[in-house]
Amino acid sequence: MAAASLALAGIAAAFFWWRYADPIGSNPPGVLRLDDPVMLHRGEQLYQSQCASCHGANLEGQANWRERGSDGRLPAPPHDESGHTWHHPDEVLIRITRDGVAKAAGLPDYVSSMPTFGDSLSDADIVAVLSWIKSRWSSAIRTHHDDINRQANEQSRRGP
Repeated sequence: MAAASLALAGIAAAFFWWRYADPIGSNPPGVLRLDDPVMLHRGEQLYQSQCASCHGANLEGQANWRERGSDGRLPAPPHDESGHTWHHPDEVLIRITRDGVAKAAGLPDYVSSMPTFGDSLSDADIVAVLSWIKSRWSSAIRTHHDDINRQANEQSRRGP
């Protein structure tokens, strides 16, 4: 009986690791998952605790998000359809969230108020948050974003 319980626990652990351990490394760009209610719930919780204070509880962003403040920084943009999040492929969104805009865009002098989340959120957490954000967009915007991912995949296969 103990051996069967141990085997079942091992299978469950292996499934969890396979499902969440490395969604970026094991999948090509275009990894956001809208068909996984557990991941979407997790993404919503993480968004509300980590992102909503700046980007808004309803993804609305901060006022005048396109205008630099007196400190030279841009306010937090919206992640709803009025913003530009959906203009970027998944891979770019993940890098921005994990590493920050300056590193992700190769702009070492770019200053941003957004913290990097690579030390506090796993790649699976970042994918969950971005999946939840995408799930809030209209089907037309999601389809357009899927096209952006397809184009990015084709470009990465062709090389620079």
